[in-house]
Amino acid sequence: MNWNDWILAHEAAIRLGFFFGIFAAMALWEVLAPRRQLSLPKGRRWANNLGLVALNTVLLRLLFPAAAVGIAAFAAERGWGLLHFYSAPFPLAVIVAVIAMDLVIYLQHVMVHAVPMLWRLHRVHHADLDYDVTTGARFHPIEIILSMLIKFATIVLLGAPVMAVVIFEVVLNGMAMFNHGNVGLPKALDQVLRWFFVTPDMHRVHHSVEDDEANSNFGFNLSWWDRLMGTYRDQPRAGHQGMTIGIHKYRDPKQVDQLPGMLALPFVGEISGYAINRRNWDRSKED
Repeated sequence: MNWNDWILAHEAAIRLGFFFGIFAAMALWEVLAPRRQLSLPKGRRWANNLGLVALNTVLLRLLFPAAAVGIAAFAAERGWGLLHFYSAPFPLAVIVAVIAMDLVIYLQHVMVHAVPMLWRLHRVHHADLDYDVTTGARFHPIEIILSMLIKFATIVLLGAPVMAVVIFEVVLNGMAMFNHGNVGLPKALDQVLRWFFVTPDMHRVHHSVEDDEANSNFGFNLSWWDRLMGTYRDQPRAGHQGMTIGIHKYRDPKQVDQLPGMLALPFVGEISGYAINRRNWDRSKED
């Protein structure tokens, strides 16, 4: 059995193993050294956020049983994609594919803020009134499906190796839990790490209720993209203890922190322009 066959046979176990391991580590860190006081009971929030995760997981398996690694194997068998066309050496192909997929995730994240219809879906993620490890996986099912389709297209276009796809999936999920954690790093370490990777303090700014802060720090893993694209913001103006998490207009826990409300949130209210060009601080503009 070659590496691709072994990975395809054990892909789900690999990803679940890393998911539960990192989740447990982050949950323990949050208990031992929380960065902020939570405003809602953790048990209720976790039950609803993780319920949404479970729903999304089942839905993806039903709709896309081959998952992203299956698409990568399918493309490899047919020699599809730029990396196959240029016969890139395997180690280089893996590195390039992981970095390129991370850039696509950054661009996708900017897009769901820039297009009002997509923002309606993405605001389920931002409407969480608290910020912890479960926030990192809290997405509306329709957004998850769209994200998977974009990922499939990226894999085929690149010709991403199966190994690269598995590495990317593990890193993306792990970093999403890490940088959404209700934790903090020593300031000196945080300032060094965020030149390369997204830290919890860096990404927390993105979950501010303030427009200019929410429309910054879009990266999930590599922090280069925000710096290169001009979307980097160092700190929230109110500080990490004083900043407000969520969206101005959606503050009712029944609507934003219970599963039925989260599923209905994209279909509530008129379409408004919470677009990427709204990067000025103006309290009068609510979503």
